Amino acid sequence: MMNDEHFMKRCLDLAALNAGKVSPNPMVGAVIVHEGLVIGEGFTSDYGGPHAEVNAVQDAVRRLGESEARRLFTESTIYVSLEPCAHQSKTPPCADLLVEMHFLRVVVGCLDPYSKVNGLGVQKLKDAGIDCTVGILEKECQFINRRFFTRIRENRPYIILKWAETEDGFFAPLEKEQRWISNKLSKQLVHKWRSEEDAILVGTRTALVDNPSLTNRLWMGKSPKRVLIDRDLKVKDDAAIFSDDVETIVFNASKAEWSSNRKYIALENFDLYLPQNIAYQLYLMDVQSILIEGGAQVLNSFIEAGLWDEARVFIAPQRWGTGISAPLLGQRFYTTQKVGKDILKTFFR
Repeated sequence: MMNDEHFMKRCLDLAALNAGKVSPNPMVGAVIVHEGLVIGEGFTSDYGGPHAEVNAVQDAVRRLGESEARRLFTESTIYVSLEPCAHQSKTPPCADLLVEMHFLRVVVGCLDPYSKVNGLGVQKLKDAGIDCTVGILEKECQFINRRFFTRIRENRPYIILKWAETEDGFFAPLEKEQRWISNKLSKQLVHKWRSEEDAILVGTRTALVDNPSLTNRLWMGKSPKRVLIDRDLKVKDDAAIFSDDVETIVFNASKAEWSSNRKYIALENFDLYLPQNIAYQLYLMDVQSILIEGGAQVLNSFIEAGLWDEARVFIAPQRWGTGISAPLLGQRFYTTQKVGKDILKTFFR
């Protein structure tokens, strides 16, 4: 069991290496072990590419040669952080590959809740006479794919709230002006987060006052799709959020038009169940996760709707005395860490 946990931890480390690039697929790692030694490992490629199991098999073939690799597979255990898929999608079923390679044993971190898998992958392996163990580091394996699980189970993206506030609980100045709260290290960390999520959302006030581009400039990796809530289309065409770098989705009350990298989506009864309607529309567009950066009205609307999964709050060593109050989650923080002189609190709903 301890060896199983050791190699499953390696699967999780591998899975995390391609964060932000596999959506709407899950992040998966796979490790092939023969007599205690790793002979192949891999993680899920960018969306549309080979899955973790395929990459691990190919890695072993590169190391050992095809005939020797196939021979050792019959005496080997393959560890996979998520149940091997059992259906044909952009790639063939991974469960079929493991059967074809005649693995001695398969160890699975957690089952895949997707209806076309959900136990069927493991059943294929058992039907072929392969010894299967399921549930090694199960909670950890579920956590790393919390975005994927949320999309499958709740028909919406995984929603992460993010903001910075002062020590005395203020979020923004009363005047319509930009005033930075968190430090440079925190800003770089936020850009890392952007590279890991499918989309990032702000409201009209933030777009007008801060004029953010919402692109990832301080970390390697892609920029997320930009989402703007702009009921009356007050944000002008030359705003930074409409730059050609990335696609921008604009939820509004009147305009429905898709052109170039801009998509206008008109919502009927705009002010009724707005967070829910936005989440469902993004789900239909294969957005698996979204980082909501504000402002206060937007953040509070998602909080009041009970529509969030995670919140990341920077608290900076500043005291303003007055301003727009920061959102309140109404629960204790889950984890805390220092980022320079800022304190980052992470909440899970």
